[in-house]
This record gives sequence, C-alpha cells and structure tokens, in this order.
Amino acid sequence: MQDSSTHQPVRDNAFHRSIGVFSGTAINMTQMCGIGPFITIPIMVAAMGGPQAIIGWIAGAILAMADGLVWAELGAAMPGSGGTYVYLREAFQYRTGKLMPFLFIWTMLLAIPLLMSTGIIGMVEYLQFFFPGLGWWPQHLIGVAATAVVTWLLYRRIESVRAITVALWVVMLVSIIGVAAAGFSHFNPAFAFAFPADTFGGHFFVGLGAGLIIGIYDYLGYNTTAYIGDELRDPGRTMPRSIIISVIAMMVVYLLLNISVLGVAPWQEIAQSKSVASLVVERSWGHLAAAVMTVLIIVTAFASVFTGLLGGSRVPFEAARDKVFLSMFARLHAKHSFPHVALLTMGVVTAIGTFFDLSEVINMLLAATIIVQSIAQIAALIVLRKRQPDLARPYKQWLYPVPCIIALLGWIYVYVSATPLSLILSSLWIVAGLVVFAIWARLNQSWPFAPVEVHETYLGKP
Repeated sequence: MQDSSTHQPVRDNAFHRSIGVFSGTAINMTQMCGIGPFITIPIMVAAMGGPQAIIGWIAGAILAMADGLVWAELGAAMPGSGGTYVYLREAFQYRTGKLMPFLFIWTMLLAIPLLMSTGIIGMVEYLQFFFPGLGWWPQHLIGVAATAVVTWLLYRRIESVRAITVALWVVMLVSIIGVAAAGFSHFNPAFAFAFPADTFGGHFFVGLGAGLIIGIYDYLGYNTTAYIGDELRDPGRTMPRSIIISVIAMMVVYLLLNISVLGVAPWQEIAQSKSVASLVVERSWGHLAAAVMTVLIIVTAFASVFTGLLGGSRVPFEAARDKVFLSMFARLHAKHSFPHVALLTMGVVTAIGTFFDLSEVINMLLAATIIVQSIAQIAALIVLRKRQPDLARPYKQWLYPVPCIIALLGWIYVYVSATPLSLILSSLWIVAGLVVFAIWARLNQSWPFAPVEVHETYLGKP
C-alpha cells in the first residue's frame, strides 16, 4: 500500500458561502418535487389499497430523514461536487481501491437515465388527456421522440440553466397549489376517508413495501445541499437543518395533495387514473382549467428531464477525468466542449427506459442504487469514523448510530419489496459493472492488479 496521506485537496475552496438554512431548504424542495406526485399518487393508492396511502408518504419521509442525516455528516465533512462518488472513494480506498466509486458511477449510468425516463413516461401519460386514443406504439414513439429532442437541445455548450430551473420551480409550485385548491374546493370526505374494511390486514405490509418505494422516489432530492457544501454558510448547521426541514415540508405538501385528490373521486378511480391532476381539476373547475393544468405539468416534466440529463451527464465525466472511470467518458465535444459521450449514452438509456411501465422503472432505478449508493454510504460513514477520526466534521450525526440503523433497515425493506424483474436487471447491471471494472483495472494497472493507493484528500482541510 502506498500511503500519501499528506496529499492535498484536489481543489481549493473558492466558493462564496452564501447559502443559509432558508435558501438551502428551498434548493432541496425544488429538486424534490417536479412531476413526481402527479404521476405517483395513483400508483401509491393502488399499492396501499385505499386512502391509507398517506402512510406511504409518512414512511418515505422517515426514511428520507434518516438517510438525510447520513448525507449531512458526509457532505459537511467532504463538501463540493461529487457527492457519493467522493464519499465512497475516501472510505473504501483502503481495501478495494477504486472499486466502489467505479461501481457507483456505473450504476448512475443506469439510474439517472431511468429517473429521466419517469419524467418522459409521465409527460406521455398527461398527453393522453388531449389524445385519449393513443395506442402502445404511438405512446412509446412519442417518448423516444421527446428524449431525442431533449438530447438534441443539450447537444451544445450550455453555460447556465438558472432561468430554466427557476421557471421549473414556478410552474411546479403553480401546479401543486392549483391541483390542491381544485381538490379542496370540491372536497368530499366520504371519498377521501373511505378506508376498506381490511385496511390493516395481512396484506398491509406488502402494500407498505411497494408504497415506500413510491414514497422515497418522490422525496429524492433531499440531499441536494450535500452536493453544494462549499457554498453553504455554516455547513454543520445549514446542511442537516435544510435536509430535515425540506423533508418535513414536502411530507406536508404530499399529504395535503394526496388528501385533496382523494376527496374528488372514489379511490378506486384515482388508482386507475393516468393523469390524476387533470382528472381532479376537470371535476372541480371544468375542462378548460384542466387543459391549462395539463400543459403546465407537461412543461414541468419536459424541463425536469432537460435539467436532469444536463447535470447527470456530468457525473461520469468528472469521474473519468479523475481517472476513476472509463476514459471514453472524459471526452469533450471537439467544438462545444461538453461531455457528449456521457450525454448520448444516458439519452439512449433514457429512451429504452420509456418502454417499461412507470412503476417498474421506479423499482429498477431504486434497486440499482440501494446497494451501491444508499447502503454503501451508511457503511462509508462508519468506516470513515474509524479510518479518519481526525477528519473535520462540521456536523456529526445526531443520535449516532440510530439514524444509520433506521436508514439501513428502511433501504433493506425497500430493496426486498422491489419487483423480481427490477432485482434481476439491477443485479445483472452490477455484475456487468464488476466485469468491466476488472478489465479496466487490468488495463490501468489499478487494484486488484496493483497495490492500493491511499489519498486522504480531506484530512487536514479546515
């Protein structure tokens, strides 16, 4: 083993620390809520078997908060770009070299595009409000075409998407408030609280597992401030508070939205709806209002895929540039200097993902990341506390190790509750990643074909 513990951080902290708890919470919430609830409420209601779907949102919030505290400690100690990639690189370098960060990036090549596929699928579902007779092939051709348009729009140098992000947030906010207001304006308690007689029967925990998968999908984004630690004012305070407040706030939003939707029609009808927001607004305010709301949601879906692929394509690029992933992903477009290999790869996977059922795609993207990201990060926190006790930790997890245990149990429960197809495909993807890593490591003379190289990047960093 080559010890280079005096290795200096790869980059200096040159950012202005201007983001406090309020703005950090707003950033998290913006990333957490896009088209998600508008396409998952029917799935959640169907999975849970009635209005008890609200328990799925609460369970998702508990898991998100526990896992968020894992992110908070790691992100505050190792701030900046990279996120999980950096945490796994630092924690597991002692025994397995670059294996874990490599596998993480490999899974991101699948998970990020699948997440974008859910946006495309949701967009197509809401288009059926205007074109109810769309068959299987037209739906999927539209999905592929939409993915191609997004990729084409991104196939150029883009310096900033600030305006698009702000517009997305405004449209999303208007959509949520509009749908909730429509639901409560014609609210029928007999619909909203029509719990089945066997609500908490033997099938409840099976439904809860499926509901938790949908719930945690809708909370994804609670960790956004962990990626911008260099720009947080007092990270040890701002990071955990922004995560916890954003999770609680979004739980309230989701509960109110869910209750308002369930108060408009029988839950059995809600569970079958492909454009539930359109249904609610049309029942309450008429067809024209529903058409306007549907357009807003379609715009939200398209914009979220645009910004998601833009950011996601940079993940393998950064890792390849750090020589921790396949070198082909470090290539920049000759004219416009953007990571075109990663963008095209993710665009193709996104298009393929649109051919699957929405629920199956959500299951696959979570199954692919739980082992290599969620559970691995919990292990990374524990390993780093042992291996790097002197690492500066502006925030140390409250009630450690209780949040780690809750998060671990929650992620295991989600994983075993995933569909068989998602478990098989995600496992095959990880196995393929191990094979590719072995070939890559051999060609690059890296572990296990050479001694591990330890670079404790953040030790000694104030």
